[in-house]
Amino acid sequence: MNERYSMSFTSGALLHQESVDATRVFLELGDWHAVRDRVISENLIQARTKNTLNRVCKEILSRLRTLSPAELQFLAQGSDQEQRHLLWLAVCRRYRFIAEFATEVVRERFLSLKFDLQLEDFDAFFNKKAEWCPELDNIKPSTRIKLRQVLFKMLRESGLLGTDNRINAALLTPAFVKILSCNWRQDLLVFPAFESDIVPNNKDSLP
Repeated sequence: MNERYSMSFTSGALLHQESVDATRVFLELGDWHAVRDRVISENLIQARTKNTLNRVCKEILSRLRTLSPAELQFLAQGSDQEQRHLLWLAVCRRYRFIAEFATEVVRERFLSLKFDLQLEDFDAFFNKKAEWCPELDNIKPSTRIKLRQVLFKMLRESGLLGTDNRINAALLTPAFVKILSCNWRQDLLVFPAFESDIVPNNKDSLP
């Protein structure tokens, strides 16, 4: 994992249906370059401009590439909520900043029975990270607001945050947990849930 934070997640939010469609194309073609060509040539994400099409396509594929073959199959076939949870996981794998926010802020507040998540929680987290990461300290205020807006939108679209900014428990299905890769312990930490509710009986407890 790179030391620097990548903060290029402002191209859309969760991109649920677009990601599922691209996944199904990959399962058909088996090659990410071919998927990119198909998505762009047929404008499968229905972008209004070529620049938007290229940017969003690149973003979607960068997230999907973090998923294993079994996870991609599950994404194509799972329920709506399972898909949203898996796409949230892909976002967290792609962006260390989001994964740490999910683990250190969202999940910790949930476990502490503090179920509200406010914009100020993002600001405090961002300021804390910026003390050690010059790439964050150099981000313009307008970009920072956009990053916060997109992250909260992702949480809502994932079903993990209500419109009232109340954190929702992640109701992860046994099938979802079963298909996670060998890093499943770390993966589960990005979801607001109590350990007893998400760890299968035949797996070790979370760290």
